[in-house]
Amino acid sequence: MMSASGRLAACISLMAILGTAGCRGGKINRVYAVYTGGDAHRGARVIDKFRCGACHMIPGIHNADGLVGPPLIYFGRRTLIAGEVPNNPDNLVQWILSPQSIEPHTGMPTLGLNEQEARDAAAYLYTLR
Repeated sequence: MMSASGRLAACISLMAILGTAGCRGGKINRVYAVYTGGDAHRGARVIDKFRCGACHMIPGIHNADGLVGPPLIYFGRRTLIAGEVPNNPDNLVQWILSPQSIEPHTGMPTLGLNEQEARDAAAYLYTLR
């Protein structure tokens, strides 16, 4: 049987380990997997190919420093897409495929992605946490 001081020492050690594991800047750094039916690595290539960075600032995408559309920094943490619909995979794929179907007066053009490309792009965007 462990003494009270032994239990206290073990508890303090455990709190120190848990307090530093996965932390960054005082916030817990968790990895969330959002199922989009896509692949984030392919999504980065899709985003680059369709030049989404001409209008958006997108972390991790070369020359994605556009200022026309909103920056997509921390996109995976957002609750709404275009201020209109909940940020979930089905809505995001629909937005990427046909933004006007969600917000008729949006400045975002329909880019001509196929569904798999949209799912891949969505998978990448959800990595931006």
